[in-house]
Amino acid sequence: MRCLIAVLAMFLVLPFAACTSDSGGSGGDGDPLVIYSGRKSVLVDPLVEQFTEATGIAVEVRSGSDAELVAALQEEGDASPADLYWANTAGALGVAGEAGLFSQLPDSILSKPDGYVPSSGLWVPVTVRFRVMAYDPGRVTPEFLPASVMDLPDNDAFRGQIGWTPTYSSFQDFITAMREIHGEEATRNWIEGMKALEPKAYPSNTPMLEAMMAGEIMVGLTNHYYVLRVVHGGDDDLRDDPTVATHHFGAGDTGNLALVTGAGLLNTSTQTEKALAFLSFLLSEDAQSFAAETVREYPVVRAATVPDYLLPFDEAVALGPEFDFDRLRNLEGTLDLLREKGLL
Repeated sequence: MRCLIAVLAMFLVLPFAACTSDSGGSGGDGDPLVIYSGRKSVLVDPLVEQFTEATGIAVEVRSGSDAELVAALQEEGDASPADLYWANTAGALGVAGEAGLFSQLPDSILSKPDGYVPSSGLWVPVTVRFRVMAYDPGRVTPEFLPASVMDLPDNDAFRGQIGWTPTYSSFQDFITAMREIHGEEATRNWIEGMKALEPKAYPSNTPMLEAMMAGEIMVGLTNHYYVLRVVHGGDDDLRDDPTVATHHFGAGDTGNLALVTGAGLLNTSTQTEKALAFLSFLLSEDAQSFAAETVREYPVVRAATVPDYLLPFDEAVALGPEFDFDRLRNLEGTLDLLREKGLL
């Protein structure tokens, strides 16, 4: 690992050391890089430590929810100390971009991922989660599950046995994508159909899957890695009798939507070189592999190593619909719809 870090240090620092910026570029040499992060510390802290060890660049991280951090950045305005915003959801990145918080990223960064780069070029994807249906294999057979998430409300056998997470950010991004792909009327009808099945609402995916394991529900809409945490426990070994399984909808279905995490360079940053070095590090094979092994999210760099139990990159990409993730910035319309239907 130390040899890899040493090589990475040469790769990261030398190209940027020759760069200059009209606004002061890298700031003071002793100034830490300031990152506002919506990601959890289990991923952020080790990667920050590796980056600092490789480059000698000190990093300060301010953590919070995406909503809290976007609000803080807007309130701080030009006085913000932050250089980078590393977000948990593409919806938050879209909102930040539309608010004018980001600087355009160079092609040297945008060309690193093998997919999911937004059309605006204002932020870069870092990892990918996929929407899936979780189900209790002891009570449901795969043949009984729909080929499209849009058909889920038609299955009356799931009345009172479906879980969902209307207040959770990934679900809200999913609904935003549904509005963009299928339209407002179809999305409204889908929500009304789901409500007719008397679903059980949970604050996040973890308690929903815990409820499934306790026999309270049979199926639930979630992100892929929550199921993997149950099936594989704390390591890569498959449990003898997993109580939760994964159902993928048909290829291209909205129910398989890829939800990307990502990061952007804030336009108030005076440490452009350091910030771009960190983004380059996040997109390195080493960092991408670490993310896949640690939080079981998919890398955006095809060459990264992933655990055997993850679908191959190309196969996973093919499942989801083609979608420009900048369109997830229309989050407010989703929140209005969920409020209208009494889900918030």
